[in-house]
Amino acid sequence: MDIWDRLYNEANRVRFSRMISPFVEAGGVGAALVTKDGNIYSGVCIDTACTLGMCAERNAIANMITNNESRIDKIIAVMGNGEAGPPCGACRELMMQLDKDSGDIEIMLDYEKRKTVTLRELVPEWWGYDRFRE
Repeated sequence: MDIWDRLYNEANRVRFSRMISPFVEAGGVGAALVTKDGNIYSGVCIDTACTLGMCAERNAIANMITNNESRIDKIIAVMGNGEAGPPCGACRELMMQLDKDSGDIEIMLDYEKRKTVTLRELVPEWWGYDRFRE
């Protein structure tokens, strides 16, 4: 089993829809990432009746940061239909801000076809590179 299979399986393991309250639903999307140190972290989306929700990718990133890591190697988000999908703009931006080399993060776009892209490809001309040079 390669790392993408492990990440896909972990994202699926945590991905199942559940109602937390009449206002909060979670788990429709699952995400898993592997850090440069080789540790895997996962998270689920949290959808709310207002704008306080959070994507699965950002929850996986929060789990990683909670465990004192900040350098992502690969990440996958698994949608409700079991297919991989790209991160939203907010998730892309957070990943770019984590590390000067974040543009190299590999993102799975199509698990069946094994199609990946780098974060740099999804966020060309990123505004923040100069701050890493300071």
